[in-house]
Amino acid sequence: MLSYERKFKAKGYDLIIGVDEAGRGPLAGPVLAAAVWLKDFKFIHRIDDSKKLTAAQRRKAFFEIKSKSLYAICSVGHKKIDQVNILQATILAMQKAVGGLVKQLSTQELKRAFVLVDGNLRLKLGLPYQSIVGGDAKSLSIAAASILAKVRRDQIMAAYHKIYPQYEFIKHKGYPTQLHRDILRAKGPIAIHRKSFLRCCPET
Repeated sequence: MLSYERKFKAKGYDLIIGVDEAGRGPLAGPVLAAAVWLKDFKFIHRIDDSKKLTAAQRRKAFFEIKSKSLYAICSVGHKKIDQVNILQATILAMQKAVGGLVKQLSTQELKRAFVLVDGNLRLKLGLPYQSIVGGDAKSLSIAAASILAKVRRDQIMAAYHKIYPQYEFIKHKGYPTQLHRDILRAKGPIAIHRKSFLRCCPET
């Protein structure tokens, strides 16, 4: 999973930033993005596309990644998602995450920086970048970003579960599972639901 990192290092970019998101598909809660510069590619715990890991594996990787990197994690909430649509909200989250990481880098470091982004989105980063479809399974840097974004979003949804325990966010994290749809049918939406998404749900 280091072929892209090696490719751009050979071109003079030895500071590779991986970017990925979590939470584009849920009916509730924010979309998050993480940007991460791995200072060390050697890990004890498995680093891979977050969807391929168990929750326990993701948590262990999350803390190890944080200890071996500079990173930024940014959130765009449900209200903004409804205002601008999920695509634009995702782009905004990614750009904010990269901006947050850039603030931690020196001018000299930025000259060596290249960004690898999961997907096929067009971003305004102020840095050279390449979008990679399925990048979280092809680049260690993007995979690390996917884990940071996913675990942090799960933490946010766990906090919402404490506020709205009857909606079982701890189980479905806001995704349109059968459980979540059944709850919506019985109780209706609450403040953190994305109104623009619910229009497509007959349950609401």
